[in-house]
Amino acid sequence: MSKEYEPIKNPEDIPARFAEAWNERDAHKIASLFDQDADFVNVVGIWWNNREDIRKAHDYGLKVIFRDSDLKVTKTKVKFLSDDNAIVHARMRLKGQTSIEKTDPGTRFTIFTFVVHKTEAGWSCAAAQNTDIVPGKETNLVEDNDIRSVDYREKAEGKRQK
Repeated sequence: MSKEYEPIKNPEDIPARFAEAWNERDAHKIASLFDQDADFVNVVGIWWNNREDIRKAHDYGLKVIFRDSDLKVTKTKVKFLSDDNAIVHARMRLKGQTSIEKTDPGTRFTIFTFVVHKTEAGWSCAAAQNTDIVPGKETNLVEDNDIRSVDYREKAEGKRQK
């Protein structure tokens, strides 16, 4: 990456910088947040193991899957593990994902987890994971090779009412 970006001065700035780069459709800027050997796990469990793979995946996604999307950080929490290491959790809202097969993906909410550390150049991300929030659900089940979110309490209450 030849372009230089503003150093990150505080760990809580990483989610905002990620969303800013996303909304600018700048995969290089997203990748610049990460260490060369960083790990990134997306919402469906695809795991990228270095900055260049993170850049390539986001470049494709921002051109095809999320070309008209808007990503907004709605909450950020930092847990310092030491003066130079932290975990940053961010709740984000995603609107405008590209439709597929005439299905509107709707608005999604996710929790991002960033594992960050302080370097001479500022804060950098060693690992990140993005997880979809599925309101009212506890876990996923696989039935007939199809995954769906479920709530065990809902099923237990239904059995008790019978």
